[in-house]
Amino acid sequence: MFWLADKRCMNHIKHGHIYSHFGLEFILYLVELLREGLCRRTQRSRAISPEVQVLAALGFYTSGSFQTSMGDTIGISQASMSRCVSNVTRALVEKAPQFITFNRDPSSREESFQEFQRVAGFPGVIGVLDCVQVAIKAPNSEDSSYVNKKGFHSVGCQLVCDARGLLLSAETCWPGGLKDTVVLERSAFYKQVQDTEEGWLLGDRRYPLRKWLMTPVDCPESPAELRYNLAHSATHEIVDRTFRAIQTRFKCLDGTKGYLQYSPERSSSILLACCVLHNASLQSGLDAWTLERTDPLEQPESLEQRPEDRDSQAEDLRRQLILKHFS
Repeated sequence: MFWLADKRCMNHIKHGHIYSHFGLEFILYLVELLREGLCRRTQRSRAISPEVQVLAALGFYTSGSFQTSMGDTIGISQASMSRCVSNVTRALVEKAPQFITFNRDPSSREESFQEFQRVAGFPGVIGVLDCVQVAIKAPNSEDSSYVNKKGFHSVGCQLVCDARGLLLSAETCWPGGLKDTVVLERSAFYKQVQDTEEGWLLGDRRYPLRKWLMTPVDCPESPAELRYNLAHSATHEIVDRTFRAIQTRFKCLDGTKGYLQYSPERSSSILLACCVLHNASLQSGLDAWTLERTDPLEQPESLEQRPEDRDSQAEDLRRQLILKHFS
């Protein structure tokens, strides 16, 4: 078996950070999950076992190290390391529909309502929504659409998660310069949720109020509106906590360690692969927020909404919600 055949890799698993992040059982599960896809891509003349490929990729995702140093650690060349990361990333992206799904059946919806209501008393929540940024190197074309409002190049990732931090949707392919509202309106998820009749998502002040998307009251004038905003904030924070935990576990996404040294397309694939790993590890019993950082939350700017963009039905629905549950 591979683990006995390659003592250097075995030692790295037992004593390195990869084992502390996932545990041997999950790593073995991952190897079997991806084995067929990895074997399909490996050229026979330069065959690298699925075990080595998975270990190399996990090392890169979790260390934030450049491929040279990670390759040295487990004893493979930089070129082989690069192939491993590419192969495992593609194999994980292929698994995304299996691990990241927005389930809309009634029993799942009711369970979601209960789990979210236990957080801060906010009723009817089916998910929390946010758009986050991951720093990348400047594209070769110097495409200004990837420069975000903070002035650095990034890819935008629209995330929706449940009360446990499990991702229900992850769209990682957006230029960092796009506004969150534009990303939402162009996303595949937008088409899925517009006809939602029971329950709603929670979004912050950067999003428009809709019947299926509850946002904070801009200037709360009553104790009920204030209670609504507090419950909204405490519940919506789950998506921020989830992304911080993903960045902490997968340090290749952590901007404090440097940006991803790849094209926007490849960076988006790496980000989606890490989202798949996050969900797979949760479904295997690991805790979503074990490695969570405790950064202060950034207060979003309010959306400047034109009068013609207002949704009066959504405003009525929010008023009724506040009156019934927060008065």
